[in-house]
Amino acid sequence: MSTQVTTATQVGTVGVDEMLGEPGSPKTPKRRSLQARRPSRRRVVARTLLNSAAAIVFGMSVFPVYWMINMSLTPNSEIITREPSFLPLDFTLQNYFTAWTREAAPGQTDFPHALMTSLTVTAGVLVATLLFAFLASIAVARFHFKGRRGFIISVLIVQMIPGEAMMFTIYGMIDDWQLMNTLLGLGIVYTAAVIPFTIWTLRGFVAGVPADLEEAAMIDGCTKSQAFWKVTFPLLAPGLISTGIFAFIQSWNEFTMALLLMSGYNLPLMPWLNAFQSSSVGGSVDWGAVMAGSTLIAIPVMIFFLIVQGKMTGGLVAGAVKG
Repeated sequence: MSTQVTTATQVGTVGVDEMLGEPGSPKTPKRRSLQARRPSRRRVVARTLLNSAAAIVFGMSVFPVYWMINMSLTPNSEIITREPSFLPLDFTLQNYFTAWTREAAPGQTDFPHALMTSLTVTAGVLVATLLFAFLASIAVARFHFKGRRGFIISVLIVQMIPGEAMMFTIYGMIDDWQLMNTLLGLGIVYTAAVIPFTIWTLRGFVAGVPADLEEAAMIDGCTKSQAFWKVTFPLLAPGLISTGIFAFIQSWNEFTMALLLMSGYNLPLMPWLNAFQSSSVGGSVDWGAVMAGSTLIAIPVMIFFLIVQGKMTGGLVAGAVKG
């Protein structure tokens, strides 16, 4: 009897030791769970390498922008030196004043006029692109008509053709239409270049919204137009904003067609910056003013993206809730 009690006591003690994790006891469930949660050495090394690579790529991407701003705030006498300064110790805004007031070249526009030209063309291209691409994407995604597949393939093929291959054709067409050196002619070229990509992108967004949502809204008493604007359109808002960002950036940063079709006081910002850099004062390039002009050109893009980014995130959340 005593032997049985002693054995039971030992077994019970071992069970308690295993649960409490006393020293000298075998591998406990608590230790196993801690070891399972602890990342392996290989995983830690891989994560460290990936984070280091991401930090290097981020630094390489941000440094040119930082250097541009740094040079725009540095006097010209200190820009070209053997020992560059990574901080604008002698802070100055003269470069921005020069970039804002000086003409790009004799007989050409200055920065304010070039800014208004770019804003006007970009706004027109943005509205026209979203309108035509939105209607075309709905027709391609929701309706079945003869030639639908060929239209989709042609849109994709047109997007693959580089703009430089059609440069002489575009120049001849704009010249025949008597739209050379006009905002309308440049806007038509930009819209035609951006529309294929926006149609292809919006088609995916429209196809991703089930048509059953509109049918359910119509059963609840909405008309077809009310079901579209109240149910489908809010779900397509993120797609419209994404394609709008693409159209804005493409129109704002385009250089080749603007240089080919525009001249004089109708130059947009990119050809203006090229002419501004080429015009030398005192036999040397005013790099401080050039960097200041580059910074001024980048500011509207950053402001636009910051404004639209929040709305795009809100649209995505709203679409997820309503879907």
